[in-house]
Amino acid sequence: MTTMAVANQKGGVAKTTSTHALGVALAERGRRVLLVDLDPQASLTWACGVDPDALELSVHDVLLKRTKVPEAVLGLESPAPRPADGPVGRLELLPSTIDLAGAELHLLTKTGREYVLAKALSAVAADHDWILLDCPPSLGILTINGLTAADEVLIPLQCESLSQRGVGQLLDTIADVHDYTNEHLRVRGAIATLFDGRTNLAHQVVAQVRDDYDVDVLEPYVPKSVKVAEAPALGRSVLAHAPSSKPATAYRELAALLDGPPASKRSRR
Repeated sequence: MTTMAVANQKGGVAKTTSTHALGVALAERGRRVLLVDLDPQASLTWACGVDPDALELSVHDVLLKRTKVPEAVLGLESPAPRPADGPVGRLELLPSTIDLAGAELHLLTKTGREYVLAKALSAVAADHDWILLDCPPSLGILTINGLTAADEVLIPLQCESLSQRGVGQLLDTIADVHDYTNEHLRVRGAIATLFDGRTNLAHQVVAQVRDDYDVDVLEPYVPKSVKVAEAPALGRSVLAHAPSSKPATAYRELAALLDGPPASKRSRR
């Protein structure tokens, strides 16, 4: 089982879109996937077609130890398995609500606050192949919890100068987490989102991230497309909304890169 934090403290870099799309792509490959929404804005929850205002339980209640993860998890419609003869994938969501902002304040007063999420997720680790953590656009205690619980970090990178600067700040935080709360944490790489290959700037930012920070920018890059922007409003991933689009194809290839051989050719972990 792999727990991956999808993190970048800069907003608008397609972090939530990437978490959702990769989760769907992994489920298509026959994986058992849990999406965890760690953002009080509940963007991932909403993008999955769940109304945060109608929820009785969420990750907020889990972090405050009012409930266990299995009681708060919601089942989502699983995509058709890929390949067709492989095991059926499963997609689930640990949703968020605006109440999570209060949980952040609560955690700040608690001993061992960095480990609360890791301990909570340990109860369901054996039931999943992948847990994807959609971290908030900040470097606060919720993101620290996500990084402490994770095996790997994936950094969505919008190819423009301010986003590139944010990578350095995030890497400093990752280094601190590695030193103090999670010595096994590693950076899996960055993914270039909203990529416009017609511009020199996009290619320059990718090269700078590789050269200046020694971070692998995974390929293929995810191209800019209106289909990606349309999907969340429909409560669907871009893979369901526009399955043949270039961004959907890119996310499937990235999921395959992260995951390795299809589930039919690889034993369950």
